[in-house]
Amino acid sequence: MIKVDLITGFLGSGKTSFIKKYVEFLTAKGLNIGIIENDFGAVNVDMLILEDSIGEDADVEMVAGGCDYDCHRRRLKTKLIALGMLGYDRVIIEPSGIFDVDEFFDIINEDPINRWYSIGNVITVIDSKLESNLSNSSKYLVCSQVSRAGKILLSHADLAKPQDIDNTISILNDCIKKFKGDRQITESDCIKATIPDLDIDTLESLLISGYNTFDHEKLILDDSNDYNSVYLLACGLTLDEMKALITRCYEDTRCGKVFRIKGFINDTTTDSKWYQVNATKTALSIDEINLGQDVVIIIGEDLNEEYIRSLLPESKQGIFS
Repeated sequence: MIKVDLITGFLGSGKTSFIKKYVEFLTAKGLNIGIIENDFGAVNVDMLILEDSIGEDADVEMVAGGCDYDCHRRRLKTKLIALGMLGYDRVIIEPSGIFDVDEFFDIINEDPINRWYSIGNVITVIDSKLESNLSNSSKYLVCSQVSRAGKILLSHADLAKPQDIDNTISILNDCIKKFKGDRQITESDCIKATIPDLDIDTLESLLISGYNTFDHEKLILDDSNDYNSVYLLACGLTLDEMKALITRCYEDTRCGKVFRIKGFINDTTTDSKWYQVNATKTALSIDEINLGQDVVIIIGEDLNEEYIRSLLPESKQGIFS
């Protein structure tokens, strides 16, 4: 049977960066890898990033976002059936950070998916400096994702102090407790890591980390849970304009609660080079990329799209979507 791994984690935790490292490790073993990407929204930025960085080492497929639970479930199931007929050694699923892990277990155990697949690992990536001011919906998602994880990868550990790690583990346990979960997270459940520096021994341990079946109360996530996104299409932002926008979005509460900003810009002031943008409240990376799509996505809760767009230069308001 084909092993299927779920790589989950809250928005901006570093899932895509980890998958790049994980796939490099797996393909070096001679394994044929398929990846299913599902972003929050219809434009899959993470898929474009993986395709650019992984190249021909693995096949990346997309499950389009921007639909309700039942629609998303059908799309994911259909994609798994299609990949099941192609003879992969392992399939990796990277869902949106806004994802209830129970959906994964339900789908994998359904017929005919269970004829092709068995669960390998559930690896959850959590920022080592996880913020404590989470909404009820976000606390539930964290609870769901760490309750089933075989291992929890604490990313950006190079930026964290020992007290930050302790605080993050405490927040994880508070999230579980809020939904009457059975699991108690300890340091032994976690791997502190700087993802680009993951070594072979750590990756080998993650490959056999498995998953857990700890239970918790169920919360139905739907459109009333206030997650939304703002798409800035064809705005033609420069690097300086992008940096200024990111700063304002995180500092100005009138924007709403911003979790993550990601996308691509084509800066005409730098010989029209493409840049990949990835920002959280505590970290920003802007890297050259071979080819992108002129789109920036801002993801969060209760976002004020009109106000966010007003922060752009008047000539670069972009296209409403």
